[in-house]
Amino acid sequence: MNMKTLPALLLMLAVPVCASGLTLTGLDVLERDGFKQLAGKRVGLITNHSSVDLNGLNAVDVFYKAGNFKLAAIFSPEHGFRGTEEGGVYIETSTDPVTGVTVYSLYGKNKQRPTPEMLKDLDVLVFDIQDIGARFYTYLTTMGYAMEEAAKAGVAFMVLDRPNPIGGLVEGPVLEPGISAFTAYFPVPARHGFTAGEMALFHKAKLDLKLDLAVVKLENWTRAMTFDQTGIVWTNPSPNIRNVDAEVLYPGLGCFEATNVSVGRGTDIPFLWFGAPWLEAGKIAKQLNKAGLAGVKFSTLRLTPAKDVYEGKPCEGVKIEVTDRAAVRSLDLFTHAAYLLRKYNGKEFVIKPVEMRKMTGSGDLYDLLQKEAGPAEIIAAFETSSAAFMADRKKYLLYD
Repeated sequence: MNMKTLPALLLMLAVPVCASGLTLTGLDVLERDGFKQLAGKRVGLITNHSSVDLNGLNAVDVFYKAGNFKLAAIFSPEHGFRGTEEGGVYIETSTDPVTGVTVYSLYGKNKQRPTPEMLKDLDVLVFDIQDIGARFYTYLTTMGYAMEEAAKAGVAFMVLDRPNPIGGLVEGPVLEPGISAFTAYFPVPARHGFTAGEMALFHKAKLDLKLDLAVVKLENWTRAMTFDQTGIVWTNPSPNIRNVDAEVLYPGLGCFEATNVSVGRGTDIPFLWFGAPWLEAGKIAKQLNKAGLAGVKFSTLRLTPAKDVYEGKPCEGVKIEVTDRAAVRSLDLFTHAAYLLRKYNGKEFVIKPVEMRKMTGSGDLYDLLQKEAGPAEIIAAFETSSAAFMADRKKYLLYD
């Protein structure tokens, strides 16, 4: 390197990160401000591997070294503290070997809620996990449960906000009354369009929680952005979500898990493909390409999943190429695909109505398919369901 250029290079590196246009997460903002909001407090941190700062350091390490407060407890969600466990695997409480702090599992015997014993010595619970924008993705349910228990215990709650990685677009029906499950908790559409901080504000208001809630907002983020436009360090939020395209498609393709169709678990492209041994892939791919679905292209691909549905069985399938992430409407895609599966595969395609109601949020899809309704009628029913939410949600939005 020419040493005469070194001072100029160092000056460039010293430019504040906000001037570069990179998105600052709530963790980055808290760190930049010297953790003054937590000074002198005993802190419990709900987090996992996806909580990294702009230097790629995990929130636990950043908190432990901060020095002006005490990291007293760590809480981990589904998939575990390191994000390596498959969905549905229960995780035991452990100790973090680096900090020596207890890591309480919120996906174990305690049914996903922190107990009074876990909270008794804390002043504040901090939530910092990267969500992916689908109601049935469980990280925000963990946040909601923890907010409720913190309110009961008189413990303050803080959300270090992160982007909705698939932007602010909303799709699908609002969760119907009478449905309540870990994957179906908030009365929002399947693709909700909220950040974690916005969902926290919504949840506090809807339950009228007596909770001291603070949201450390993102900087340099808008609702039109997808994760790849933020500059935030990528980590797989869970084992089978391996890139932004899978995140964009997940709110739609995830609904196939309420059927007998594989979504590619046990292949190299989970949530970028769907298939089954009996699936009429050629006909379905051809019709999907004709359906006018924005931002996606379809082709046929035979795969043999190494686990999950159809383990070890060759499957005819449809591969999805995302060409414009911001334009993709994944629930529309799923609706068209489900309609075509019924048309071309008939009784071979099985929908589990109770599970589908949890995934989509209503009985509309199953009931209307039974009546041989087309995709346009089903999507219109979704939009009717979400109309009141779309008007109400504006009061909770923190970003343009």
